Amino acid sequence: MSSIPKDTSLTPDLSPLERQMIDVFVDGVKVIGLPKSLGEIYGLLFLSPQALSLDDVTQKLGLSKGSASQGLRMLRELGAVKEASGQGGRRTLYVPDVDLKRLVGGFIREQVRPHLESGKTKCGKLLKNAADIDDPNLKKFYRERIHKLEGWMNRGRVVLPLIQRMLGE
Repeated sequence: MSSIPKDTSLTPDLSPLERQMIDVFVDGVKVIGLPKSLGEIYGLLFLSPQALSLDDVTQKLGLSKGSASQGLRMLRELGAVKEASGQGGRRTLYVPDVDLKRLVGGFIREQVRPHLESGKTKCGKLLKNAADIDDPNLKKFYRERIHKLEGWMNRGRVVLPLIQRMLGE
């Protein structure tokens, strides 16, 4: 369930279309394990015809300033949101990056690749711990499973660049 209030008196600035779009992105970020506030913010920016400020985001979504600020920062790190050029005065304005290749690339770079890299280290530690197992059958079983996991991670490192290339323009 989206954290966006369904009571229109609480968020009078959101149209039914905006609510539906936001729900689409909330569902998407849930699938990949990211906070739903990221989906809310990206969905709002995605459908907004003009760049929005932090205050616009907090007011329209009913998020705290801290949550909205953290969400915008994370979306920028992922490459999903960028600062708008032009007339913002002293306020920073944000727009979505709608290039699928950059969105997926940012997600892979910031979320998936670090997980695969840390997995290499963790597998090494697992193998060391498995070496301490006294039961030879259990030791063999654990080593086979750890090697299977290493194989999955190695394939992931091979497939990620292919996915990024497939999504190219």
